[in-house]
Amino acid sequence: MPKYVMLTRLTDEGAKTIMENPERIREVDREMEAFGLKVLYQFAVLGEYDFVNVIEAPDNLAVAKASIALGRRGTLRIETLPAIELDQFVAQLK
Repeated sequence: MPKYVMLTRLTDEGAKTIMENPERIREVDREMEAFGLKVLYQFAVLGEYDFVNVIEAPDNLAVAKASIALGRRGTLRIETLPAIELDQFVAQLK
């Protein structure tokens, strides 16, 4: 299944929400699963982004649909990058 790197920034409202209810972060994982995405890894990070997730999804459209649905709430902004596993990448270069 294709993999993606999802970079997330919290808005002020999103930061307020998770300070009041930190478990909300895990609820979002379950919501992504409802869109057919599987969260493989999730990291809270420092810097330009607040969270980095590695996910599996059936295709670009599933990721786009989930990103729009989650982003429309105004609590986060998402940037998603398709990821190619290194073995596949090297094999294509040969």
